[in-house]
Amino acid sequence: MTNLVTVLPDFDVKPYTHILPSLEKALISTADLLSLHAVDVAKRAQIPPGEVTKLSNALLQSLHSGIIGTNSTPIELNNAGDAADQSELKYPSTKQHRSISTLDERLDSALGGGIRPGYLTEIVGESAAGKTQFLLTLLLSVQLSPPQGLGKSALYISTEAPLQTIRLAQILNTHPGLCTLSQQERPSLSRIQSTHIHDVEAQEHILRYQVPVALEKQNVGLLVIDSIAANYRAEFDRSKARKGAESFAKRSNQMTQLGALLRDIARTYGVAVVVANQVADRFTTIDPFSHAYRMSQSTQRSRPDSPPQARGVRSEALSQDVPLGTPSLAQMLSTDDPLALDHQQRFFTGWGDAPEAVDFKTPSLGLTWTNQLATRIALLKQPIYEDRAYHPGEDRSIAGWNRTAKIVFSAWCAEKKIRFGIWEGGIRTHGEPEDPGGGTT
Repeated sequence: MTNLVTVLPDFDVKPYTHILPSLEKALISTADLLSLHAVDVAKRAQIPPGEVTKLSNALLQSLHSGIIGTNSTPIELNNAGDAADQSELKYPSTKQHRSISTLDERLDSALGGGIRPGYLTEIVGESAAGKTQFLLTLLLSVQLSPPQGLGKSALYISTEAPLQTIRLAQILNTHPGLCTLSQQERPSLSRIQSTHIHDVEAQEHILRYQVPVALEKQNVGLLVIDSIAANYRAEFDRSKARKGAESFAKRSNQMTQLGALLRDIARTYGVAVVVANQVADRFTTIDPFSHAYRMSQSTQRSRPDSPPQARGVRSEALSQDVPLGTPSLAQMLSTDDPLALDHQQRFFTGWGDAPEAVDFKTPSLGLTWTNQLATRIALLKQPIYEDRAYHPGEDRSIAGWNRTAKIVFSAWCAEKKIRFGIWEGGIRTHGEPEDPGGGTT
């Protein structure tokens, strides 16, 4: 088929080699095979409907095993465990689940207990949003005995700054859930294995050959990569100008292979794979008559008598009420196609689904990488400005930050958002979890 290798690079095509050329000739994609009736596909490609059904069922099973671990091959644990522990990883739908705690009760509640082993989880946010603080907490909590942890060590792979051992020690000696434990129960920095890599080739080699060995020998329960996008962004930024579309196609293929590799590691060894990801600014159509746009423009003025900052928008338009039924600029320019990326990305990026949102971000590595994830947790931050009089042209002073942890999508819990802060003991939440619509749960 036209994109089978890209969607499922590890799919065994040998039993279906007799029909694949016909599907390729008829331009049947993987999405067509999964969404169209088998008879329609068979007529289009001139092959038996029964063979189409067999291939479609095999694709569905492969996709499900890649997301929720329902493959027929049992997961081999690093150390001998009872049948109940094995079934928790092989069948995530069972009532009892092992999780890695975030060391915050309300955040754990929003996450359905914490970070689950056997899944690929992403923590995404802009610089200084709290991604590394989140990951450092998990490096310690995974060492705790169940139900807070797995009683195992952690493996930390850094692509940017080295492991922050001083910050780890601060969390260990400050957090009340850690510093009050006995010496035998407390996590240890010696149980955190770390390495630093600088390029994609080294990252590929370590993940494919060295990590599996370390997982078995060191009794690892958590694999952390901080961050997943750094090496790819550096490589493709250099080649993008030279190769154009070819570079993006190559990156898409690499993202699919990387996601398949990390999901396979999570399932095979029963570990939680957690990666940090960066964001980029997202440029979207702006409605100059919207309330959010008016508020964003009013906050850019240093004094009430300052000229409006709107680019290409008349000042009268901002001060007049728009009659009901008047189409906005965004409505006139945006696509009406619900399957378009511009329409759907607000639901899986973590930014843009709130009516008052004006500062849009997009997680790095694109939609191809998003499709590899079981869970995405977006860390959002908004500045708190000092409430005082400002001189004309003076930049506003930031007094602090409003931080929100948002569960964008997940294989084991519902969408939630909760405010949090960063302190000496790691992260802690403020208030109760809310659903995306704003209701408290």
